[in-house]
Amino acid sequence: MPKPPKRFQRFQEEYKDVAGAYERMGDAVHAAGPLDEKTRALIKLAISTGARLEGAVHAHVRKALEAGVRPEELKQVALLSLPTIGLPSMMAALSWIEDVLEAQQ
Repeated sequence: MPKPPKRFQRFQEEYKDVAGAYERMGDAVHAAGPLDEKTRALIKLAISTGARLEGAVHAHVRKALEAGVRPEELKQVALLSLPTIGLPSMMAALSWIEDVLEAQQ
């Protein structure tokens, strides 16, 4: 997996206890239900898309690829957002997904 963004790395270094608690919370919510890793990855991408969080979309695309999600499935998440969040937001999300896919080629 690629290194996290420098800002997040600095956060981890400067606030070790907070970063550790954040990581443990993430682990706990992932383990709190029956969804498999791939499904969780797609849901987290969808949430980030709807919230228009570019950095989170980038991060969740990378994590989803590691979980075995195919590029076509990632792009469908963006397309599925169209009726709910509109064309400009969907296009932004699609471009953020493609940012990561192109960087990995």
